[in-house]
Amino acid sequence: MAQARPQWRKGAQDNGTPAFSVFEGSIKKSEKDDRDYRLIQLANGLKAMIIHDPTADKAAASLDVAVGHLYDPVDMPGLAHFCEHLLFMGTERFPKENEYSEYLSKNNGHSNAYTSTSNTNYYFNVATPALAGALERFSGFFHSPLFSPSCTSRELNAVDSEHKKNHQVDMWRIFQLNKYLSKPGHVWSKFGSGNRDSLTQAARDLKAKGKLVEGKQSRPASIAPSPIPSRIPSPAPSTASSSVSDAEADGGAIGRETRRRLVEWWEKEYCASRMNLCVIGKESLDELSVLVSKLFSPIRNRGQDPVPMINDHPFGEKEKNTLVSVQTVMGFHALEISFPLEYQPPHYRTKPASFLAHLIGHEGPGSLHSYLKNKHWVTSLSSGPQNLARGFAMFKVTIHLTEEGFKNHRSVTLAAFHYLALLRSAHFEGYHQHERVLLSKLRFRFQEKRRPDDYATWVSEHLSWELPPDLLIAGPQLTWDWAADGSDVKRLHEYLDSFRPTEGRVVLMAKKEEHEKLDANQRWQQEPVYGTGFSVKTFDEGFVKEANAPNPLPELYLPGPNEFVPTNLDVEKRDVSEFSKRPHLIRQTPLSTLWHKKDDRFWVPKASVMIDIRTPLANTSARASVLTRLYADLVNDSLTEFSYDADLAGLSYTLFSHSNGLYMTMNGYNDKMAVLVQDILEKLKNTPINENRLASMKEQAQREWRNFFLGQSYTLSDYYARYIMTETQWTIEEKLKELPNITAKDVEEQAKILLQGVNIRMLVAGNIYKDEAIKIADIAEQGLTPADTVDHLNDKALLIPEGTDNIWAAPILNPNQANSAITYFLRFGPITDQRLRVLGSLLVQILNEPAFNILRTREQLGYIVSCTNWSLPGSAEKGIRIVVQSEKMPSYLEERVEAFLDEMKMKLQGMPAEEFQEQKNSLQKKWLEADKNLKDEVSRFISHINSGHWDFLRNENDAKALEDVTKDEVLSLFLSKVHQSSSSRGKLSVHMISQKVHSKHVSPKAAEAFVSEVATRIPGVDTQAWRAELDEKPLLQDFADYWNGKIGNSNAGKTVLELLPEIVKVHPAEGESQHYSKPSAKYIEDLAQFKGTLQPSVDPGPMVDWNDLPISRF
Repeated sequence: MAQARPQWRKGAQDNGTPAFSVFEGSIKKSEKDDRDYRLIQLANGLKAMIIHDPTADKAAASLDVAVGHLYDPVDMPGLAHFCEHLLFMGTERFPKENEYSEYLSKNNGHSNAYTSTSNTNYYFNVATPALAGALERFSGFFHSPLFSPSCTSRELNAVDSEHKKNHQVDMWRIFQLNKYLSKPGHVWSKFGSGNRDSLTQAARDLKAKGKLVEGKQSRPASIAPSPIPSRIPSPAPSTASSSVSDAEADGGAIGRETRRRLVEWWEKEYCASRMNLCVIGKESLDELSVLVSKLFSPIRNRGQDPVPMINDHPFGEKEKNTLVSVQTVMGFHALEISFPLEYQPPHYRTKPASFLAHLIGHEGPGSLHSYLKNKHWVTSLSSGPQNLARGFAMFKVTIHLTEEGFKNHRSVTLAAFHYLALLRSAHFEGYHQHERVLLSKLRFRFQEKRRPDDYATWVSEHLSWELPPDLLIAGPQLTWDWAADGSDVKRLHEYLDSFRPTEGRVVLMAKKEEHEKLDANQRWQQEPVYGTGFSVKTFDEGFVKEANAPNPLPELYLPGPNEFVPTNLDVEKRDVSEFSKRPHLIRQTPLSTLWHKKDDRFWVPKASVMIDIRTPLANTSARASVLTRLYADLVNDSLTEFSYDADLAGLSYTLFSHSNGLYMTMNGYNDKMAVLVQDILEKLKNTPINENRLASMKEQAQREWRNFFLGQSYTLSDYYARYIMTETQWTIEEKLKELPNITAKDVEEQAKILLQGVNIRMLVAGNIYKDEAIKIADIAEQGLTPADTVDHLNDKALLIPEGTDNIWAAPILNPNQANSAITYFLRFGPITDQRLRVLGSLLVQILNEPAFNILRTREQLGYIVSCTNWSLPGSAEKGIRIVVQSEKMPSYLEERVEAFLDEMKMKLQGMPAEEFQEQKNSLQKKWLEADKNLKDEVSRFISHINSGHWDFLRNENDAKALEDVTKDEVLSLFLSKVHQSSSSRGKLSVHMISQKVHSKHVSPKAAEAFVSEVATRIPGVDTQAWRAELDEKPLLQDFADYWNGKIGNSNAGKTVLELLPEIVKVHPAEGESQHYSKPSAKYIEDLAQFKGTLQPSVDPGPMVDWNDLPISRF
């Protein structure tokens, strides 16, 4: 270990605790932060921020490794990502592959990980008493992982499935295209997420050359796989199970070589000195420090650069001064201007690129956004620095265009350069920076706690920044004033001088046919990974000259001081023996119901206001629904300039339409809250309808609705399942039909009737007193009239009848979508039945982790797998929802879901009392978990006010009711409401079917039938050698090519090969064909007719009478 540095001392050691050093300085933190911080460094070089939270009921940890996909071997794209997947599959101490996830699940915990360009991050949260056990399991991944051979093939499939999930997502496609268009040989061009082909290509090349030599030790004996199998087989493997033997699961010779390369890479790159850890727990700093030292000291320091940098930028001269036209999958128009930028963390004090982003992305008067919006060319604009990797960055201006804006993209781009010219000529005043300094101090001072795993991840990521140790928390969040010597302003102008067309790239995004309307002679190329079409052109001299000229647009000018910066930050804190657990009903009129809670818990100068204006006229028809949506969009559009400064100053709002009216929230510093509320409500009641802005809103709505069908398959299956079970909902297709004929007059008429005959549900909470809350309610009521009745202002669900097994299937419209999906729903019943409600939640808690482990990890059905509670529209009914997105057909997925339920039947029947109690404890901790901040508390209150149930203490009461729940009760619910053998369960599944033609595989039965024919007709041929050459379930083409090479020269061989297509048809591979032959199922053909047979749910109304008002409402 290096010699002791200033301000570092040796950590206390006892009971053989490995040595570590402690930073003696004080870690600067927010005044509101009651946590204690300690920075330590282990002898192996690992740095850890230890955080003691005395009030925590949830602990967390995150470990960040300073290598990501840019450090992949050139011949194995995706290896860092594959490592992230396979690393979780057991350790020497805990070899069972789902031990970690199972432990977390039983202790109200959760985990995840992600691979970025220069780092890979692993994190979890867990109930505080279980932190030590979670850390013990977690730490083993970094010093003694098994990289279990039996999981190799499955995790290759998981990476492949994740890539296929993203294949039709424009964000991923354009991200990879930008990487592809790097200067030759630059690491930025690498394909980061990888797929099965990219990860195994090196091994397949070796095999093709006859150089794949097996038997080489792939890991030191000290971390050799444990003799205990890491993949525990199903207690009762079901028929047609897709699980395979361990010998097959290692991927054969190619899989073993791929794993060998992975271990080799891990042993080099996963070096302790590259690791930064954050642990948050209730234990003392001393206890946590010792725990970290004991558990993480075994990680080896491999002598690698602790913070590897890539200082070379991917833009060479040929990559600059270009316009790249990109074909999108979804229908939208956008352009992105990118300029090379130096790595920003060293400039953490003044954050120069963020200062420029503040001006370029401004939406107030004089801004680029305001100018382009008034031209009706844009729908949104944003800008900012993006640290692409550790060592280089990009400054980006992203503009989403209207159709007219796309036609004028050259003028839009020039306007952006004109604004940059304005900035180059500007004299920046000190107040521009000081305002940002002040706002950053306010944010930091009144920063509230968030989810501990989110915070731990943020901390561990930032530990690699080169900051003074005392500023590791504050440095990335605070901004300082410019230096008096002018060096900071000089840097701004240096950046601006480089933001020129000859130094940047413009990417223009739209569907192919849209591009060709502007230029029919595009010379399209294809990016090799995603197949994205693109063309590249150099800017013409005229454009460059105009873009470099001084700003000619008088409409562009710098923003003035922000009038929304809060000045009154007083909080009258008082001692309370126990904080109030709910809001109080302080006023009820024919127009409104007002709930209020003065903050007695978080003591920040912030408030939240929720106003839910309900009217039966918002959704009487598809046309009414569209008109209501467009009116809300126009109100938002009219508020842009006014609300932008408020948002910068920490005061934000949302406004949108829903099936029962208009909904808005306002959150932030309470000082100027009343101003914001009044202005928003004024706009809501008096927004004039501009034809041009309406055209833009219609265009956006049309694009959003059309693009919905090009999204992920599981979002479609969820959408249709919810549509089937909603009493009044108009389909997207019905809304699209109404859009073209809607006029400004139609919207004006809808706006008038929307606000006549309403009922308002309101909540005012935070640092606001009762009298102020009543003033807000008065403002909300002005000009409105009450509804005749409040009986029909909640959504209602349609109930799937008991004893029915319903399936609705439909094709996916996107012809290139490779994934199908299933949403499999089972109804429990009304939430008014507390016992049923509690039993249902516990059953889902028990099934959640095994569903993921079996359907995704073991059976490899697909990347998207979940098992959750599902509350139906109106929140009066609930059930369980299982979702799987997969390349397999939905009818097969339905079989696998029901095989899983068979397995869970046996698990529940045989579950030991101790494990059942663990599951109860985990759910109880989840229900009793404290709100982390004002926003969390308010969100919980809002859910009960919006539903009309007022059951604010539900979690607490349900946690108490859970205590005497028995396993027999849960099993009874499972057998009566969930398992397919039940005659009383109500079930609906939606099958969304991919139309993309998939390459067929040869099933084991087909392979056996074929080789049997070979053995019979051509004696003497080795019928088993193919197994060493091909995958267990080879592609039909690969299988045919192999046998053609072996027997294709003889007439008998040709005859046998002609039989192969029919053999494959007779013995299809699992999941490759959709069928409609489930004996118990009713296949829905007419959705409207089916919905007409269903009974609506009963709205329970308020479930608790709190007697807050002088006269009870009951």
